[in-house]
Amino acid sequence: MSEKLQKILAAAGYGSRRELERWISDGRVSVNGKVAKLGDRASADDTVFVDGKPVRLAASEQRIRVLLYNKPEGEVCTRSDPEGRKTVFDSLPNLKGGRWIAVGRLDINTSGLLMFTNNGDLANKLMHPSSEIDREYLVRVHGAVDDDMLQRLRDGILLEDGLARFSDIVPGERVGTNGWYTVALMEGRNREVRRLWESQNVEVNRLKRVRFGPIFLPSYARRGQWVELDEKPLNDLLASVKMSVPKKKKNLSIDDKKRCDRQLKRLRSGGSK
Repeated sequence: MSEKLQKILAAAGYGSRRELERWISDGRVSVNGKVAKLGDRASADDTVFVDGKPVRLAASEQRIRVLLYNKPEGEVCTRSDPEGRKTVFDSLPNLKGGRWIAVGRLDINTSGLLMFTNNGDLANKLMHPSSEIDREYLVRVHGAVDDDMLQRLRDGILLEDGLARFSDIVPGERVGTNGWYTVALMEGRNREVRRLWESQNVEVNRLKRVRFGPIFLPSYARRGQWVELDEKPLNDLLASVKMSVPKKKKNLSIDDKKRCDRQLKRLRSGGSK
């Protein structure tokens, strides 16, 4: 069965659907020798090229992998930086037959949990607002904060790109004019946490993401270090966006393998089953 081109390329690990739509619009993708356009469909029987290189579309057999990266401040969330700054991709392991896709972004001055996957469909679902995946941050702000301000931030603030609010705010330790808060929101708009606090004339001077949906930043992951999700938390993550959990392939016993070898040998020699 054919599917939209950006969907099957995303599932094969070539990027998020939104990013791949840009590639198609820029003429970087071809199907069966013709430059593709948005809306085109393809199947495993088609010949697809990206930037002149052939694409393997057998994504259904690709094992879904997710990395958790403890991003330090000072790293940028791009694959390459014209200013020569270190990027979050510099520390990731090589991925054969695909590439790591960042699930959202953190700005250069924000640290903490950043997720990567080899499956574009998963990345798309995790980032799409319809999935209603919440993010949790530990934030330190400078300035006076009262209960009325916290309630305004819960009710919603009209920013330049629309209404935004924290779904939860938990006050923490306060030292002098600095106070710590744990906040959660349901979106991942650019600098949304900082802009919400700045709308109340307080300054964010520390910001760290500690949770994305059901996944917490592991306490043992040092800054600049990645760890790979084990089976159970990976399945929990897939379930949170209503993706089916891949079934384990049943391993053949030694007797089963011998039986298959005998059947294959008879078939090759023209014998009966």
